[in-house]
Amino acid sequence: MSRLKKHMTREENSKVTRRSARFSSSVTPDNPEPNPSHQPTVADLTFGEESITLDALLSSFPGRRSQILDLIRLIGPLDSPALPVMVYGDASTGKTSVALQVFRHLNRPFVYSSCRTCCSPRILFESILNQLLLHSKCSSNGYASAKRCDKPSDFVNLLKEALSSVVETLNSTKPERKPMGKMVYLIVDHVDLIKEWDKGTMILQFLFSLYSVLKMPQLGIILISGLPPDVYYSNVGYTDPLPVYFPEYSEEELRQIFLKNQANKKLYSAFLDVVLRPFCRVTRRVEELSTSLTSLFRKYCEPLDDLTISPNEDLKRRLYSNLKPHITSCLNEIFRISSRPLDGDSRGERRQKASYSSEKGEELEMLDFHMSTSAKYLLIAAFLASRNPATLDASMFDSTGGMDNRKRKRKASEKSMEKKEMAEQEAVMKGPGSFPLERLLAIFQCIASVGDSSFGEEEDEEGEDEATGYDKESKNMMSDILLQVSSLCDANFIIKSGSCPLEGSIRYRSMVSEDLSLKVARSLSFPLSKYLYRR
Repeated sequence: MSRLKKHMTREENSKVTRRSARFSSSVTPDNPEPNPSHQPTVADLTFGEESITLDALLSSFPGRRSQILDLIRLIGPLDSPALPVMVYGDASTGKTSVALQVFRHLNRPFVYSSCRTCCSPRILFESILNQLLLHSKCSSNGYASAKRCDKPSDFVNLLKEALSSVVETLNSTKPERKPMGKMVYLIVDHVDLIKEWDKGTMILQFLFSLYSVLKMPQLGIILISGLPPDVYYSNVGYTDPLPVYFPEYSEEELRQIFLKNQANKKLYSAFLDVVLRPFCRVTRRVEELSTSLTSLFRKYCEPLDDLTISPNEDLKRRLYSNLKPHITSCLNEIFRISSRPLDGDSRGERRQKASYSSEKGEELEMLDFHMSTSAKYLLIAAFLASRNPATLDASMFDSTGGMDNRKRKRKASEKSMEKKEMAEQEAVMKGPGSFPLERLLAIFQCIASVGDSSFGEEEDEEGEDEATGYDKESKNMMSDILLQVSSLCDANFIIKSGSCPLEGSIRYRSMVSEDLSLKVARSLSFPLSKYLYRR
């Protein structure tokens, strides 16, 4: 992914770029203006740099040899019709980078649009059409798209016209660098985000059936998703895309990736020997590891005057002793959620606003990121599942609303207080517990219904339209629950902690602090403290 970002930055800053028409959908008044002297051509639909050999492509992506060869095979020879392809896998596994570099190697025209930047059907449709029509948004045209397109039916007609024009031009144009071909490929990235759109299910069905609807062999379709093809199956008939799976990198593959561009490979290899394995237990995402390892490597090299030295065993031990105190803090940094301060808020004001006092009834700080209602309930359910013993679920989440029917506690003795403090310290040392998916879903179902009823009592004066929306979403909430769990895992709110050898199922662990859980609960008016087991 870092290679892709460097490439896009370099190309955006150039005065005359062959890729200017490729990303016209993202041109804003803050972006560099396209050079009016450069007339866009169909050659701008290629990658825009010199093509690379297959050996160079394979060496650029350690651990992705089989995926690269599969993708080239499914795309097929020059000008050969190809079935739709779905490239899928977890985040930071090289899906987008590999797909774009494959087209650099093949030197074939393609259109790339990401559903992360194109956050609505209209923006997505117009982004694709702008690139096919070689249209660049700029001040001279008021940053307007070439065609206004809101409906899928309009997009099909406009796409046919644009493709016919491009194919006709390709047939009459002699390419500067071979091969170029007479086909155009459509690459749609982050397809899984469409599920969050308004009428996202309908747009997904349309996108998957686009190949059958167009019936144009000159178009190849490649979908890139963080979710497997099974998630998108529906009763609507369409041509199933051919899957290419990108698994997580192994420890050895990550070692090859980080050693690739190092000046002193022996020194960096000695550094990886002591830090890579513990970090791989936490995450295998390249960008997260790169951020942490970069700062750690600077600490590792602080005792050295010569960075070109080849370390011996004694030097390795001294370097590790210098690094050891910093490893734990860097491991914790991976899961720390940093939020940018709001405009006009100073650090002191933010800290004061975030403080919570139950005695004075002060309100918690508002959430500064968007999250759907079902995701908020899932976040709370995961937090409770990690904090509460599983044996207490039946009493916590009973039909009477939870802990209201508990007996009154007698005044605690000094000895019991000491035991309680020791138990709390032990719980802190152990960290959050793990839980199976079934327990998460059971708690989610209980607290969602309880949260809805409690909120309705407090906000009855504001009317039914001001409620949490649980009643409105109850029909759709369970349908995308697994997608929400996957999204929370991608955001590191929840992590997979391995599988239980007895149960044989994957277990999860909540990485959310109590403060953040309280904020989320406050946004739903959910009584979180009522369901927390206090030792």
